[in-house]
Amino acid sequence: MISSKDTVKKAFQIAAKKKVYIEGNFVKLLADTSDEEVRLYIDECKKKDRANRRKRLDITKQVQSQNKDLEEAAVIKEALVIELQNALEETEKAKAEAEKLRDEAVEDLELIQKRTQFELIGTIVRVALVIIIGVGILTTAMYGLALMSGADTQIIGSTWSNMFGILLTNAFSIVGTIMGVKYATEKD
Repeated sequence: MISSKDTVKKAFQIAAKKKVYIEGNFVKLLADTSDEEVRLYIDECKKKDRANRRKRLDITKQVQSQNKDLEEAAVIKEALVIELQNALEETEKAKAEAEKLRDEAVEDLELIQKRTQFELIGTIVRVALVIIIGVGILTTAMYGLALMSGADTQIIGSTWSNMFGILLTNAFSIVGTIMGVKYATEKD
């Protein structure tokens, strides 16, 4: 125990000048004295020590409470991060699936367009060939009738020959144009 009057008096003077008091376990070492001033100083030290301990205890409790809240918030945050990552993965999967479906739809549409174009080209070629063959048959029939009737066939013969030349040229022109358009519209 600290009982030296000089030591306690020195501490008392420092407390009076600088408002600094002995705290903590040192307060327990101060011996009671009959000197009233020293006793008041020791009582004041004990009172301030208790008040400071209470403050530190309150701060410690507050820090512990805040730490507990922070730990709970960290757990919630971690759960939210995991949930967010799962949602992001699901979104990316859905996006990839949507892109795949879009690509398939585009391929199907291109296939339908090509088939429709091919069918249209086939129809045009058939109609053109029917017309060309029809005109050829009709012209040949008229030439044959002229031959059988005994009429002058010199003009009709050259006309018939020119007509067949024109029909064949037109037939090849139509087919060539259609084939050119078909190959020009392909991507490759």
